[in-house]
Amino acid sequence: MIILDRFEGDMAVLETDEGMLEIERSELPDTAAEGDVLVNDDGKWRADREASDERRSRMRDKMRRLLKKNDD
Repeated sequence: MIILDRFEGDMAVLETDEGMLEIERSELPDTAAEGDVLVNDDGKWRADREASDERRSRMRDKMRRLLKKNDD
């Protein structure tokens, strides 16, 4: 899985299974956002909206559980 970790100026930092990867921000679609799951199809990057939404939902659930656990 490849995740758009952050933007640093004109660069995009991607988190991959092999480690971090930097690419030109211009290689990504204008709609790409931090936290998106990315797919590279024949050299062209796209955001996988369904996988991104599912990942964000799991992350929100984890945060809620952690915050609730700390409140107990």
